[in-house]
Amino acid sequence: MSGELVRGGGASSAAVPLELRASHADRDRVVDVLTVAAGDGRLTAEELDERVEAALSARTLGELAVLTADLPTMAGGTAAEAKDDVRIEQRGGSAWRGDGWVVPRRMEIESEWGDVTLDFTTAVLTHDTLVVDLDMRGGTLKLVTRPGVVVDTDSLVVEYAKVKSRAAGGPGVPVELRVEIRGRMSFGRVVVRPQRRAFAR
Repeated sequence: MSGELVRGGGASSAAVPLELRASHADRDRVVDVLTVAAGDGRLTAEELDERVEAALSARTLGELAVLTADLPTMAGGTAAEAKDDVRIEQRGGSAWRGDGWVVPRRMEIESEWGDVTLDFTTAVLTHDTLVVDLDMRGGTLKLVTRPGVVVDTDSLVVEYAKVKSRAAGGPGVPVELRVEIRGRMSFGRVVVRPQRRAFAR
């Protein structure tokens, strides 16, 4: 079927011309597929950077299709499916989510004297809100954000703990994900910061 692309994951699945102009949503879907593929080890970091850059500057669906032609098609035509609930429980250790992880609708974190890092810089966003129910004593909850990801700690009860927050991006950036942290933090700290810029090689 030359010159056509079968589109899935939307309200309808139909063959569309590859020369059709791509929308922001089309580009975002391809970026999601690429980040999941990199998280699975199918793409190197360099390949991911090159393809994401090409996806963001693509003008047509054909240009986008080339970027994922050698990657497996996910069930239902979507890049990934998020679980509704994810639980992290630990004692004196560390937990990390990053490298294209799929953000759920809700997380429950129970931690004593350990660190938890949620890195959103390459995360796949399938919902517009993430609720984090926190029960943490000691250690650090670190959230690494990107433009469009905002963190709300207004409902968090803090006991002998600190909250340090620095937003990513500037004013006027549309909100893609709102992270609502609630529950309790004792004898530890919550750190919200943007990704650190890599040094030029």
